[in-house]
Amino acid sequence: MTPMATRSVPSIFICDACGGQAPKWQGQCPHCAAWNTLVERLAPRPGTAGPRPRSAALPRRLDRELAGGVERLHTGQSELDRVLGGGIVQGSVSLLGGDPGIGKSTLLLQVAAHAAGDRGVLYASGEESVAQIGLRARRLGLGADRLHIIAETDLQTVTARAEELEAALLIIDSIQTMQSGSTTGSAGTVSQLRESTAELVRFAKTSGTAVIIVGHVTKEGAIAGPRLLEHLVDTVLYFESEVSSRFRVVRATKNRFGSVGELGFFAMSDAGLKEVRNPAAIFLARAPEPAAGSIVTVTHEGGRPLLIELQALVDRMVFGAPRRIAQGLDANRLAMLLAVLHRHGGVSLQEHDVFVNVVGGMEIGETAWDLPVILALVSSLRERALERSVVAFGEIGLTGEVRPVAYGEERLREAQKQGFKRAIVPRDNVPRKPLAGLEVMPIARVSEALAALA
Repeated sequence: MTPMATRSVPSIFICDACGGQAPKWQGQCPHCAAWNTLVERLAPRPGTAGPRPRSAALPRRLDRELAGGVERLHTGQSELDRVLGGGIVQGSVSLLGGDPGIGKSTLLLQVAAHAAGDRGVLYASGEESVAQIGLRARRLGLGADRLHIIAETDLQTVTARAEELEAALLIIDSIQTMQSGSTTGSAGTVSQLRESTAELVRFAKTSGTAVIIVGHVTKEGAIAGPRLLEHLVDTVLYFESEVSSRFRVVRATKNRFGSVGELGFFAMSDAGLKEVRNPAAIFLARAPEPAAGSIVTVTHEGGRPLLIELQALVDRMVFGAPRRIAQGLDANRLAMLLAVLHRHGGVSLQEHDVFVNVVGGMEIGETAWDLPVILALVSSLRERALERSVVAFGEIGLTGEVRPVAYGEERLREAQKQGFKRAIVPRDNVPRKPLAGLEVMPIARVSEALAALA
């Protein structure tokens, strides 16, 4: 009798980056276009899953939820509360990422100590012992009767302790060290990261405990692990800093309870992270004497305007092709502005190297920096310094027009508040009522902007 042929076990391929599925292996994920991210997994056999359990969740009326309001935990840092949209929402899950040593654990330990003044808080660390965390708390001068520390990597144990304490806040430091018993694999693998985060989300939604997760970042600056982690959580925060700078910036890239793109500014000191209420102190530490190629612009990040210094350097090319280097700005847009400057301003930089930098390590994603960059480039080329009391903003079009930008009056009021006397802005951004002490010069074309430098 011929033995029966062995039936092959079906399998599928799952993307580590986005969680998408494919029937066969490919070099590129068909869902997110990432390369070499498809991993083979056993497909569930049909009919083996059994009947799905009936959910106990019941529909609730929206009008009653609107009348109830939202309870938030204050972090003790108004800058962090601002980024979160007013505080930590009960039952929410936040993901905080940043480079090693930037201050993630320090900030969250300060937040935990403040929140534990009124309600129970559990700080779970898989990277440090309780004694090490105690040394940091002593150095920072922190202490709270209801703050509990646990050094544990088993996720079920951590959530069980949080339930016993009826904790209002649970901090996981970090998700890469946690391991869930509901899935196989060692801590830090894609399957463990996905399941551990999903389990924390379920715990937060059912218990009402707010959860903050610390995530490691890759060399590209993104949070390590599949992008599915960022889709699961409610808020994604990034800790950013310029190299060798004591200033830190917390940026919200996703927030279901507040505005996206909001920024919080902090300064690292021996006593921990302290909030910076006037960010202009970071970005306007200018040289005592006016310098060619330096100008101040007003960008709008999150919900407030910020004054930032832009610096440009134009140097005659020695050999080869001219270089165009931009730090904190879009290099492709800089190349476009150079073409507009040549065509509509009569200024050619084809034989010059061009360098543009945003002081303070910030990255500007909007287009309001077009006009000040052009002014700074011409200032450097002509070796003619601009007045220190001049501020400028505006978008440049390919036809040479200066286009208005959003929140023009708010930008001008911030410049007035910081003591600037003259503003070069698009014509449509001129306020209806004049601002005391601030002369506003309307510009409609690039040629008019260059004439203002004469």
